[in-house]
Parts: sequence; structure tokens; C-alpha cells
Amino acid sequence: METTSRAIRRSMKRAVVATLIGGSLALSGCAYNSSSADVYTASQAQREETVRLGTVDSVRAVKISSNNGQPSGLGAIGGGALGAVAGSALGGGTGSIVTGIIGGLAGAVAGNAVENGAAIRDGVEITVRLDNGDLRAITQSATGEIFRAGERVRLLSSGGVTRVTH
Repeated sequence: METTSRAIRRSMKRAVVATLIGGSLALSGCAYNSSSADVYTASQAQREETVRLGTVDSVRAVKISSNNGQPSGLGAIGGGALGAVAGSALGGGTGSIVTGIIGGLAGAVAGNAVENGAAIRDGVEITVRLDNGDLRAITQSATGEIFRAGERVRLLSSGGVTRVTH
């Protein structure tokens, strides 16, 4: 009877782990939010944009946080659950509870760090002197398109969103 009980617990733990991993992957796919000059949302497509011309004054590398520095908690919850399941599998009896708690705490910390790290991406802050003399700074995701001081560029603006392109 004890062997059957252990087998059932193992199966349940595996199911929980598979569900957490699958759910985390599914949710991470929904979290994509780009500030790239190359990515338009469906509502931005086929809309007229104002075009202004100017010259790049300076370019600086920056980091862009897609979660505004506020993790959703899914990383901590998922990491904590995985850590608790893994930790409880190590100990036996009372030790199983202690290692489960320690594993859960360590997993929550690690999961939160992973979520925050995944939310950071490379960006560029491009300062442009418009032909009328005005100075504008636009921050967007780094896409591989290189901007250099002295280059002519276009600023495309619509609905409060401005992109810098060649």
C-alpha cells in the first residue's frame, strides 16, 4: 500500500511540474511587447504617420524593461512551486517538509530573478536634431539597425508613438 501511495504522489508531483512549466511557457508567449521601430501592432498598421526629417545628434545604449520593473509574480510562484516539489522529494517524513519549504523559498527567489531578467532587453536612445532646429530623444529596442551621429533619419510619429528609421 505504501508503494502505491508513493507512486501516486510522484505522479501528482510530475503533473504539477508539467502544468507549471507549460503554463509558464504559454504566459511568456503572451508577454511580448516590443518597442522596436520594426514591429507594428495590428492597430498601428495602415495608419497615417507624421514624418519629420533630421540628423542624429547622439546615440546611447540603454536597457528597456517590458514589465516596468514590476514582475507579475508568476516567476516567483512558478519557481516556488517547482522548488517546493523538488525539495520535498529530497527529504523523508519531517525532512520532506523542511526541504520542501527551503526549496520553495529558493525557487521563488530564483523564479523572480528569471522573470526580471527576461523582461529586460537592449535598446537605444537616439537624439535627433530636426531640420527646424528642435531636438528630440526617442528610445526604442535595438534591432541591429545602426544609428550614428551625423546620419540623416526619419522620425515616424502616430498616436504618441515615435520611431526612428533610416
